Amino acid sequence: MSISITTPRLTLRQITESDWPLFLRLHTEVRVIEKCFDQPSVDDIRAKFSSRLPRWSVTSGAWLCLVIIDSETNQAVGITGFDYDGRSAEVGYLLLPEHFGLGYATESLQSVITWATRVHLISLFQGIVTEGNADSDKVLAKCGFKLHEVIADAYRIGGVLYADRIYKLNTSSLDS
Repeated sequence: MSISITTPRLTLRQITESDWPLFLRLHTEVRVIEKCFDQPSVDDIRAKFSSRLPRWSVTSGAWLCLVIIDSETNQAVGITGFDYDGRSAEVGYLLLPEHFGLGYATESLQSVITWATRVHLISLFQGIVTEGNADSDKVLAKCGFKLHEVIADAYRIGGVLYADRIYKLNTSSLDS
C-alpha cells in the first residue's frame, strides 16, 4: 500500500526512483544544505536515496521519505518524513530554495505528524536543528515542538562546530 497524504495545498507521496534528480538537488544545493550538513559525495547521496526507496512500514526501521508536491502546479518542492525507532520518530525535511518561506515545511510536517499519530499511534516526535538554522527552529515551533536540549559542539559543518538544538513533541499530551 503506497502512502499518500494531502493538505489544502500539498500532496505527499512516497519517494520513487524517478525522484532522484530532486533528491540529488536537495543534497547539493548550497542554500539547502548550508545549515544542515557538509556536501556529501554523489555516492553517499545515492546510498541515502536508495535506503529510502524500499516499501516503508512502521516496523521497517527505515526512513519514511515523502515527496512534497504543490497540488496546484504539480511541482515537487521538497521532501519530508521521519525515522521511527519503535518509541519516537525523528522528523526531517528539505525544501528547494525557490520554495522557502511559503509555509510548505510547516504544512507538510504538520500533516505527517497528524498522519503518523492517527494511523500508527506514534505520539513522540523529535527534531534536531543545527544552531543558526532559525527557519527550522520556527517550523518546529509552529508544529508544536518545544526546545528540549541544546548540545554544544555536537555537529561539524564546514570545519565549524555547531550546537544541536533538540526539539520534542508529545502528541498524546495535546489530547488532554
